[in-house]
Amino acid sequence: MIGTQNPGVVEGSVVVDDDRVIDPRLFRNILGHFPTGVVAVTAIDADGRPVGMAVGSFTSVSLEPPLVAFLPDKSSTTFPKILAAQRFCANVLGDDQQHVCRSLSRKGDDKFADVDWTPAPSGMPRILGSLAWIDCEIDAVHHAGDHYIVVGRVHHLELDTPESPLIFFQGGYGGFAATDTSA
Repeated sequence: MIGTQNPGVVEGSVVVDDDRVIDPRLFRNILGHFPTGVVAVTAIDADGRPVGMAVGSFTSVSLEPPLVAFLPDKSSTTFPKILAAQRFCANVLGDDQQHVCRSLSRKGDDKFADVDWTPAPSGMPRILGSLAWIDCEIDAVHHAGDHYIVVGRVHHLELDTPESPLIFFQGGYGGFAATDTSA
């Protein structure tokens, strides 16, 4: 519900200010109309095992110095392992890598059972078949509501294949085909 006057405490809603409430389902539904790319954020945990998570919140931040960011949920059980590593590799998934996204989105410790990878220069998992990979060191972590904003300083990056990216839109996955704008 949006625009409710003096709502008090409303179950399941977020109070924006003293006189407005945003229904979380409406918020999620409306923002679901904005397509996002899917990135696998990977690291090596303290036991030397690969860990990773799929995120739809990845962005470039700065050219000088080269910085990127992703926004993990504070309830994530994988992010503390990535934070402990102090490094991560952001793998831009292709439209044929929905299986990687599903593997890294499930609960449990063996998310990499069906994911082929090789070490990036930092040793973090670089997922084979990804469109690109960005090897980073964690530069800063900021609190942002029920998420963190994790800023990574880029040390290495490479475009592996200029194919179609995996896109998440309105609860589903797909690809993207660019049109020729030179005409």
